[in-house]
Amino acid sequence: MATSSNTPVQLTREQVGLLLFHEFRSGSSARQAADRINLLMGPGNVNKTTAARWFQKFRRGEVDFKDSPRGAHPKAVDENELLALVEKNPRQSSSFLASKLGHSQGIINRALHNLGFSWKQSIWVPHVLSDLQLVIRVDMAAFFLSYRKTTTWLSNLVTGDEELTLYVNYHRGGQLLRSGNDVPTSKGHAKKVLLSFWWNVEGPIHWELLPSNTTVTEDLYCKQLTTLAQKIEGKMEKVYFLHDNARPHVSKVAHHKIQELGWKYLVQPQYSPDMGPTDYHLFRSVSQFLDGKEFQNEDHLKTELQSFFDRMPRDFYRKGIEQLPTRWQYIFDNDGAYYVN
Repeated sequence: MATSSNTPVQLTREQVGLLLFHEFRSGSSARQAADRINLLMGPGNVNKTTAARWFQKFRRGEVDFKDSPRGAHPKAVDENELLALVEKNPRQSSSFLASKLGHSQGIINRALHNLGFSWKQSIWVPHVLSDLQLVIRVDMAAFFLSYRKTTTWLSNLVTGDEELTLYVNYHRGGQLLRSGNDVPTSKGHAKKVLLSFWWNVEGPIHWELLPSNTTVTEDLYCKQLTTLAQKIEGKMEKVYFLHDNARPHVSKVAHHKIQELGWKYLVQPQYSPDMGPTDYHLFRSVSQFLDGKEFQNEDHLKTELQSFFDRMPRDFYRKGIEQLPTRWQYIFDNDGAYYVN
């Protein structure tokens, strides 16, 4: 087909696959490949999600350029095989099951959901994401990856979150259970407090314990931000502030407060603890530290938490934040699937 060099070309699926395979072999990322093909052949030929899907196929060794229809997958999950694996060992993670069955983790999560399974009492549980939520995660990962030319800005990142912390921490494992088959709850002391924590690559900046019945309102959150700003003052020339999309965090009042402080405002998508260092790194380590421990009162708990934060090396905090680009790239390349480790 002869065309002028400036005439846009509408590519077939097979042609798109061939061009993407060339880009894949050349070492391009899915995002770079989509941008380059659209620049050369005309806009709209390849979107970034489609490119990420093809790259995922190539990584699995699938070089079939007759692409399956949009929304379809190379092969369906054998639910009988999946069910047999789960019944044999319900403590297997969805990431392990995905690697064993040769599917993406997102596909396995959906299959488990369809079979009526959910993960009970694990250290962290992926939410079964809708197609829209997957797209939003891909878009946000692409945004963060292209936010600056280098990742040096992460040295100026401040992030934080809240988590309920128990006085008595029973040691219990997690497993996959069908809906309605709940794990019996332990009888005992249910007293807890709310841990609010903010940090950067250098370590903790500010943290506090609030009564468990405390509601973090937009006004309380703004007061906490004021305290945080006082502790940062004179130590950081620029602040990139990352938090989740909980209502008090993204309210107009909180947004205005962050602008007033002169900070760059960044929000992770809904149901995305794998994109929040406080969730996937810091609180996860705190939970492991508290596992099996019992505290008589708040002062006892606070002393132990302070001891934990103090004895963690600075590299612990830096590594937690510097994992972000790897996670963003994985989420972008895998159609928004959770990054689980």
